[in-house]
Amino acid sequence: MERLSFAIDAARKKEYDLVVCGGGIAGCAAALEGARLGLKTLLVEKTCLLGGLATIGLVNYFVPMDNRRGRQICRGMAEEFLRLSIRYGYDTLPEVWREGEPEKPTSVPYHTGYDPNLFAMLLCSLLDEAGVDILFDVTAAHPVMDGGRITGIVTDSAEGFSFYPARQVIDATGDASVAAKAGMPTADGKNYFSYFPREITLDSCRDAVSSGRIDRAIRTVSGGSANLYGGGHPEDVPFFFGAGDGTRSDYFVRNQKIVSERFASGGDRFSRMLVMAPMTAQFRTIRRMEGDTVLHEEDAYRHFPDALCTVNDFDHADFLYEVPRSAMTRRGFDNLTVCGRAVSADGFAWDIVRVIPPAILTGQSAAVCAAQAIAEDVPVAEADIKKIQSKLESEDVMVSFDDSLVPESWDPAVRRHVDKR
Repeated sequence: MERLSFAIDAARKKEYDLVVCGGGIAGCAAALEGARLGLKTLLVEKTCLLGGLATIGLVNYFVPMDNRRGRQICRGMAEEFLRLSIRYGYDTLPEVWREGEPEKPTSVPYHTGYDPNLFAMLLCSLLDEAGVDILFDVTAAHPVMDGGRITGIVTDSAEGFSFYPARQVIDATGDASVAAKAGMPTADGKNYFSYFPREITLDSCRDAVSSGRIDRAIRTVSGGSANLYGGGHPEDVPFFFGAGDGTRSDYFVRNQKIVSERFASGGDRFSRMLVMAPMTAQFRTIRRMEGDTVLHEEDAYRHFPDALCTVNDFDHADFLYEVPRSAMTRRGFDNLTVCGRAVSADGFAWDIVRVIPPAILTGQSAAVCAAQAIAEDVPVAEADIKKIQSKLESEDVMVSFDDSLVPESWDPAVRRHVDKR
């Protein structure tokens, strides 16, 4: 591939303790935690709403945050954000979880839907009131490197290029774009053909009125309708790999043509309206960093000495995973931490850590790691892990799971559930 190199002129702007690149749900958690820890924090977001896939991506669903036995696993800021998402809008929260963790075991999952646009604006208010400086409609274009250290982030906007010096940087882009540009090894993910805009119809309005629930006024339509495991992916459509410009463009063109053709195929045009479309690709796994540790599906119930948070498998009961710092950092990159969908995980473990509650917890954890590295003036991978874990535990994060949560059916020798009937 032919390449072009050129120098840019960037205005030097305010210096920050922490620059968070990407205002998705993980980036919001990282920026909020950084500000609460007293760090001068900047959040750079390329769109005009916060929340990423959780809001503008229309994946407005907190997946189960429990082990399906009535024990909440994802807590800390994941709990705070869930409650914020439904504070002033609708929810689909099961009654047994409405007042918190149930007193008795239950197989009913702790999950909910919410109003995505309202949640985005509530996140903005929350971060602004915490003292986070937010740059909307600005791209974190490139990290400026000095050996293994990022000295700051160059941004691109209508104003031109700007340079924001930073002591610590968190990549919350969802596709490891800062990490990749910093020279960190990365791996591409495979994505299926899924695209789910929303419509409102006269029938759905009647349903909303009769039920007294506004969320029933909005219904999902689809372009591509492949599921989490690839079921329904058309044979004549290629898989979507990595972060290439053409990949996303092809995805949007194909899907928007399907949706428009479905509306053109018939029906009363005065009885329906397409009201929301995803403003970001509904890709699950675009690109991730290669950390010092790669988390695998077989790591269920494995204890890591550098664990930062414990998360549950949202699609299967019981499986718990500790996310280690070494899956969010890489030695040789002194002040860069990666969180959210680009954490170092492979296979289905990547799916487990990429969804909303784990993304929030890795964002929160990343900021605690950054603050401790600043306090000690050491690389983020070498900051005192005990102090980091203690701080997270004080914020109600389950850092390491208790072994009492391991079910009797678990066989540690093969790291899988076995039928003991």
